[in-house]
Amino acid sequence: MELQQHFEQVRLLIRKGQAKALQLAYTEQLTVYWQVGAYLYHRLLAADYGDKVVDELADWLKKKEPTLKGFDRRFLYRMKDFYRTWYGVNWEALKEHGIVEFIENQPGIIVASVKPQFKELPNILSNLSWTHHREIISQARDLEEKIFYLLLAIKEKHTVRELQRQINSGLYERQKLSTRQIIATQHPDAKIIPKIFRDKYIFEFLDLPEPYTENDLKTGLVKRLKQFILEIGRDFTFIGEEYRLQVGKQDYYLDLLFFHRELQCLVIFELKTVSFQPEFLGKLNFYLEVLDTEVKKAHEKPSIGVLLCTANDKDIVRFAMSRNISPALVAEYETRLIDKNLLQQMLHEWMESIV
Repeated sequence: MELQQHFEQVRLLIRKGQAKALQLAYTEQLTVYWQVGAYLYHRLLAADYGDKVVDELADWLKKKEPTLKGFDRRFLYRMKDFYRTWYGVNWEALKEHGIVEFIENQPGIIVASVKPQFKELPNILSNLSWTHHREIISQARDLEEKIFYLLLAIKEKHTVRELQRQINSGLYERQKLSTRQIIATQHPDAKIIPKIFRDKYIFEFLDLPEPYTENDLKTGLVKRLKQFILEIGRDFTFIGEEYRLQVGKQDYYLDLLFFHRELQCLVIFELKTVSFQPEFLGKLNFYLEVLDTEVKKAHEKPSIGVLLCTANDKDIVRFAMSRNISPALVAEYETRLIDKNLLQQMLHEWMESIV
């Protein structure tokens, strides 16, 4: 083993140790906050003392422990909210559900009817920092939305800023409103594809001229590849832009080509600056056939194509896809954030329509 390889092994050991120490620090910190929150919720606020007892506790701690910083009235209430938010969740039942399954099925077993007094901190909560939890608890409205962002942040390993972006972009509402009925079934992983792709994406991070061209859109997405992958999912690995396919004596170029780790297949993103047109599918199917014949490796699954359009008429898409045998998807995109209040109103109206 060369010296550099030895050095790399040492570096990996250090990084692993640091990650473990950070995880232990998260767990210890959250355990204290959980226990204090439980005590406040079950013993003090449930008794006849009233909310004023929290102010008195904050003052008392300041006198008894002057070096103890930050345990003021606001912080104590945050600990109580942290405990109150999560203590009634049936975590064992939750393990059986992914993010999409959870919000689709809305299983009642997730919230337990038994309310434990001083149950230990659930292990799942220690996967995120206190700052993550504060963001979820303060910004998400109900328990279902909070659980959604909890699972998302853990699965995607979001930083706090990335989590904030997903909440501000209304990802929960978009996921709930997504029809996910525009996906061809001729693929080995047809059942899990709807959990990975959506029918609307938000690219608010782009600073595009008006009007913009397909090349402007492609250049902007590549330039801000990190933000683009944050929106479509971390399992996407970028292969290249303007990826060349040679057929006979002609060259064809794919806008953006990715590989998806979970699906184990190539994914084309074709960009349009207009509404969906049925003829777009013909070219995409041609690309998929060439990709699977000339580029796909033997162990990989059939490639998937995604048409990103400024809008799509669901009826036109349905007819265009009805006899399409290639694993192709049609999705809309916005270059500006959709007003979160509007998304919440749309979600409320949708919920009322299905009751």
